[in-house]
Amino acid sequence: MTSDYQMVWDNCLRTIKKNVNPQSYKTWFEPIKPVLLDKEVLTIQVPNKFFFEWLEEHYVQLLKKSIRQELGERGRLVYHIPENGNGHESSTLTQQARISSRPSSEKDNEPVPGVFDAEMIKNPFIIPGIKRIKIDPQLNANYTFDNYIEGDCNRLARNAGLAIAKKPGGTAFNPLVIFGDVGLGKTHLAQAIGNEIVSRFDSKAVLYVSAEKFTNQIIQAIKNNSVNDFVNFYQMIDVLIIDDIQFLSGKQKTQEIFFHIFNQLHQNGKQIVLTSDRAPKDLEGIEDRLISRFKWGLSADLQAPDLETRMAILEAKMEDEGVDIPTDVLEFICYNIKNNIRELEGVMISLLAQATLIRRDIDIDLAKEVIRNFVTTINKEITVEFIQQLVAEHFSVPVEKLHHETRKRNIVIARQLSMYLAKKLTNKSLKSIGEQFGGRDHSTVIYSCKAVQDMMDTDMIFKDTVEEVEKKLKMSLNT
Repeated sequence: MTSDYQMVWDNCLRTIKKNVNPQSYKTWFEPIKPVLLDKEVLTIQVPNKFFFEWLEEHYVQLLKKSIRQELGERGRLVYHIPENGNGHESSTLTQQARISSRPSSEKDNEPVPGVFDAEMIKNPFIIPGIKRIKIDPQLNANYTFDNYIEGDCNRLARNAGLAIAKKPGGTAFNPLVIFGDVGLGKTHLAQAIGNEIVSRFDSKAVLYVSAEKFTNQIIQAIKNNSVNDFVNFYQMIDVLIIDDIQFLSGKQKTQEIFFHIFNQLHQNGKQIVLTSDRAPKDLEGIEDRLISRFKWGLSADLQAPDLETRMAILEAKMEDEGVDIPTDVLEFICYNIKNNIRELEGVMISLLAQATLIRRDIDIDLAKEVIRNFVTTINKEITVEFIQQLVAEHFSVPVEKLHHETRKRNIVIARQLSMYLAKKLTNKSLKSIGEQFGGRDHSTVIYSCKAVQDMMDTDMIFKDTVEEVEKKLKMSLNT
């Protein structure tokens, strides 16, 4: 017969399963075991402290929702972490944590009259002339400059952010617009600026909000006839950080209100930090008058991190988790995850979870299994195109330049090295290789291969470069 606690947890899992992807469900929810139901409190067992902290950071709202559906508004969840932390049962509850201790009269996301979003901005509207109440900045304390690894890909943005943190509103970087593709650390950097300002200036009112939530606040303010309250509140902020500003596209009323808030803050020397997935000039559906204001300060782009920066990021995160990772595993992951820091973190989390749940050492074989869930195309063989792409990336030149006539030394060397590696690592004929470099003949390939070999014989630094590129190719092949 199914126990009451098992039945409650099974019902919770049905809700959870609808709200997470299959891989996340399998990794983070299937290993959980319900162990006790005491009135409105369900106790669940998780494998270890790391597992508990991950659930708390990423799924607390979903767990809260599911448990309240089953046990009512006073429903609570308690974690049981076994003494040895390895998933074996223990008779001792070594750590407990309640998901929610808020009284049942408090409803999640319930608007308070006259307040545009009580859940997001945890204090009432501040009337001008009345004693100022400290504003909850809505920042994630884990996003700091200390754990934001600097590289060529983000140096300008990071240094500008540090300058702002030391003198908010007092630099030429106002507004600061941080832009770049998904997963490159825009939110981390924006919040690091906010956290640094909070730590340096007790009197500064800092607020972080996503553009989507900002829009929802305006909708709520319009419904409650409290737009003036909304605007007055925002005009009292010293440092306003708005994430994903591109989501204001097409929202005319939101843009109009934001335009007035922006003008007032900027006029009064307040700091504005914005993030976007593209440069201000490329934003569509945003009014020209706003675009022009975004250009008043500094627009700093974040690019995909190079290999060394990716390795530094992953190594730092592993150190934070107290995990030693073999160098060959570190290199393997970073060779294969190239464009997205968020994806790199995902690989790390999956690697730790797999090692924890099935109690395996972190090695190349385990890394390969994890990588297959993230890399959509697995390289079965090294192709000339793949060699060109990797060599161009290593020398920081556009891959199409390898096909053109040019005397620029770095491009010539990159082309010659690509031909050398194509001859060495593929079964293509010299004629076929030459054709893939802008229609060159076989004699050019022979000359290029000899030139590379001569340089390797006389220049040890260049030889190391060739060996490094060849190693990258072979690591990618082993995915």
